[in-house]
Amino acid sequence: MGTGLAAALLTVSYLLGPKREGTWRKLTPYESGMFPTGDAREKFSLRYYLIGALFILFDIESVFLIVWAVVFKDLGILALIEILAFLLIVVGGYFYVLKKGALEWE
Repeated sequence: MGTGLAAALLTVSYLLGPKREGTWRKLTPYESGMFPTGDAREKFSLRYYLIGALFILFDIESVFLIVWAVVFKDLGILALIEILAFLLIVVGGYFYVLKKGALEWE
C-alpha cells in the first residue's frame, strides 16, 4: 500500500507539475552555476577530523552545562560540587589538548 501510494503521488506530480527546461548550468549536480572541481573522494588531513571530534566533545559539554544551569536551584550544593568536578575534568582535557598542540593548524 505504501509503495502504491508513493508511485501514485510521484505520477500525479509528474503529470500535473510544471514542465520547465533548465539551462545547462542549472542542471549541473550542485545547481549553483559553478562547475564541480576536484574529486569527491579527496583526502583530508587527520587534523581536520581531530578538530571536528574536539568540537563535538566541547559542544556536548556546553549542552550539559545549559541543562544543569536551568535546574541549578532545585539540585542543591551536591550538584554544584559535581559540576565543578565535571568542569575540572573538561578543563584539564582542554589544557592537555593545548599542550599536545592538537588545536594548532599547520
